Amino acid sequence: MRRFLFLFCCLLFGAVAQPVQAQFQDLNEGNGGWGNNSNQNQTNDGTYVPPTAPQFSFKTYFRGLAHKDTIPINHMFFGSVVLPGSAQVYNKDYWKLPILYAGVGGLAYGGYQYNKAFQRSGSEQDFMLRNAMFAGAALIYWGSLLDGVVNYEGADFPSPGRAALYSALLPGLGQAYNGDYWKIPIFYAWLTISGYAWDYNGKLYTRYKNLYNQATTEGGGYTGSDSPENLKHYRDSFRRFRDYSILATIVGYVLQIIDANVFAMMHDFDVSDDLSLEVGPSVIQPITIPNNYQYTSLGMQVRLDF
Repeated sequence: MRRFLFLFCCLLFGAVAQPVQAQFQDLNEGNGGWGNNSNQNQTNDGTYVPPTAPQFSFKTYFRGLAHKDTIPINHMFFGSVVLPGSAQVYNKDYWKLPILYAGVGGLAYGGYQYNKAFQRSGSEQDFMLRNAMFAGAALIYWGSLLDGVVNYEGADFPSPGRAALYSALLPGLGQAYNGDYWKIPIFYAWLTISGYAWDYNGKLYTRYKNLYNQATTEGGGYTGSDSPENLKHYRDSFRRFRDYSILATIVGYVLQIIDANVFAMMHDFDVSDDLSLEVGPSVIQPITIPNNYQYTSLGMQVRLDF
């Protein structure tokens, strides 16, 4: 399980935290943009230097919170993950901070108290209230992250960074933002099937693991007809199927993030099949030859439009 969690974190970080070079201008809109001045991307000898990703720094981040500088949307998002409410500060939605902290703090404290009561009494009601309190605190925290992305200003539509974060917070939301509604059922079918397989295989793995432990423990109380070797085979098989299901779920989740990011970036890219070839007369621009003599001539021009 740990290796899948590690893989999930790596894929999510690669899909969201590292913006594609073509979207740097989008992420830094309002700070002059990347590539607005072509001379800034050239060395003294005229060599073109590709733009580099803006590096995160605490100085720039806190200057952004003080509204003395601009920060990219991905920096704002991950900062608000660590410091809840910082996105609302950056977006100047100060009135939302009491709701956020009172909601998360109050519900988390309530969940803590009901958890203590459940440990004492074992009451199902205390168990349900504890889970409801903790779920409510997590929902408010999640809502604060989504609110920060929705209200971020300074990026043109469609913003690849915003689309990726939408899909990271709610699968399919990035596709809805891009207008690719037909993709949403596909990704949800993928996640639903792989999630169901994850749950189904996980339950069978747990069942056969317990049966195997009973069968191989003296006095374990096993009364089944399957041999310990068969139980071990079933246990290992369903554990492998469960792991495959977890991997499929992670891949589907990450793919819909990448899809939202890439198709937002390629929103204005012409992928039509309308190709045309045009041949016609043209006037060749003046050409300078030795002795500073210039002349203009007629010729043929070939132009391919796609």
